[in-house]
Amino acid sequence: MNLAEFKKTREQRRALEVQPRPRCLVCRNCDVICYCGQITPVRTRIQFVILIHRTEIKRSVATGRMTHLSLPDSVLFEGTDFSNHRKLNAIVQDPSNHPMLLYPGARAVNLTGLSPTDRRGLLPEGKRPVVILIDATWSHAKRIRRMSTNLHRLPQIAFSPTVPSAFRVRTQPNELCYSTIEATHHLIGLLDGEAENLSKMLAPFNWMVEK
Repeated sequence: MNLAEFKKTREQRRALEVQPRPRCLVCRNCDVICYCGQITPVRTRIQFVILIHRTEIKRSVATGRMTHLSLPDSVLFEGTDFSNHRKLNAIVQDPSNHPMLLYPGARAVNLTGLSPTDRRGLLPEGKRPVVILIDATWSHAKRIRRMSTNLHRLPQIAFSPTVPSAFRVRTQPNELCYSTIEATHHLIGLLDGEAENLSKMLAPFNWMVEK
């Protein structure tokens, strides 16, 4: 094979190579399933802090970042052990905040069984409600909860899902296990019924699932 033939063969092989799809720099999905145009910002008096496990960052169907992008006042932190996370600790220790951890368990107050008056009673007057979410698989969520000692002292809240998750493109432990954005949407409905644009919050999620 002469040099000209070699170059021609090399170019043919390169043309057959799979090229990486362009990715959106905001949602980090490939352009085909970029959901940014489907997002309507949701305004709520609750500040959400999303603790995302590193493996979720790489998933195209993860909803932790989608939740963050849908809530302008939310913050997103990546990691596994948040015990000494400076920014998280500043939020948790701020006397003007009332931090709570959304996490099921024996210590958790189930909001589903409470009246609207009792739910409001969980939120002290003059303090901003802060809800901390863990965005991870169940096994990773347990690890984050166990390792992050600054979460151990926080009040825990939970709710009982009434309809199956719509996250049919990803296997869940059972049909009543919600994705992060579904759980957040449901929680806002329980704690802040006056949130602006709440009815539109699941639009990017539903659009992505259909895609």
